[in-house]
Amino acid sequence: MRRAAPPGRRRRGAVLAGGLAGALALAGALAGDPASARRARTDPGALALLRAAADAARRVPYEGRRFLTTRGGGRAATSRVVVSHTPGAGIRYRSGPSGEGYRPESSAGDTTGFTPATLALLTRNYAVVRAADGSACGRPARVVEARRADGSPAGRFWIDRDTGLMLHRELIDATGRPVIATGFTEISFTPSPVEPSPLGRPLGGPSRFPGATAGDAEESAGARTAGAWGERLDRAGLAGLRGRGWPVPKELPGRLALYEARREHGGGALHLSYSDGLAAVSVFVQRGALDERGMAGWQRTVRRGRTVYRRESLRRWAVSGGNGYVYTVVTDAPQSTATAVALNMPRGSVPFRTRLSRGARRLASAANPFD
Repeated sequence: MRRAAPPGRRRRGAVLAGGLAGALALAGALAGDPASARRARTDPGALALLRAAADAARRVPYEGRRFLTTRGGGRAATSRVVVSHTPGAGIRYRSGPSGEGYRPESSAGDTTGFTPATLALLTRNYAVVRAADGSACGRPARVVEARRADGSPAGRFWIDRDTGLMLHRELIDATGRPVIATGFTEISFTPSPVEPSPLGRPLGGPSRFPGATAGDAEESAGARTAGAWGERLDRAGLAGLRGRGWPVPKELPGRLALYEARREHGGGALHLSYSDGLAAVSVFVQRGALDERGMAGWQRTVRRGRTVYRRESLRRWAVSGGNGYVYTVVTDAPQSTATAVALNMPRGSVPFRTRLSRGARRLASAANPFD
């Protein structure tokens, strides 16, 4: 029979056990706060406002002017468009004197930046809470914040008090500065699609997307092909591609999780959409090897033996090659995010050659041209 430990030893054991448990809890907190703890801090009422905003984007008729501003490297770039939404018909855009386009009703909720999948990621990675009410476009608004584990805001959203429509949203970096801001500068709520537009002639034109900026020929030309992409891939389709060697990571640096995948018509390139609930990153995967001679004008970076080409305009771009594939990364998030993703895609070498310097830009046109 084992002898009982002396009282002093039992106390020391209890202290050691308690200290180990405390150390493990601290390590867990430093590693990034468990998802269950984040969900416990989320205010259901604040989350309901975000869900309602996505619904309002489909339900509420409106006309207005929207902007998208991205900041990085000490400079900012802004895109502006005129928009008109008719429930059941979709959204029409006008950018500049000739850029006009249409998006179907199924994508109306994208103006909020949220889908059910990205809202689930948001609550997994952040606490969603109410902040003090404010205003946007001269209209009273309820304000919702997404907060990091340390309590600092990572995202902020202004939701119209009367209609539930999201009027303004921001992505905020660790220093408290907005790095992405998008929303309305003007808005009017129209009861009927036949009423004359207070912002100019009715929007129309061919069924294509306008470019991000009227003066950016590269992005506007590419955006015209956005409708060429096929239907969304399901789990079986993704499993089949992975089985044939296609690189389709489930997660990327920065807690970015795959929430949607599409493939170009004809079995071509993949468009992989990742998010942590706030930041959105598009990764385009195409068979071949990068033709570096065609990357003139791009910034070249070599890290850990891998070459990445970078470019900043309204969006941040990073292109790398490896394992018989070319990876084109496009995001509104800071350039460091795009570069980190490109660096962490699978590497290797397979003897394929193709011209992809221009193709990279064409593929990336499938990313949302505005929101």
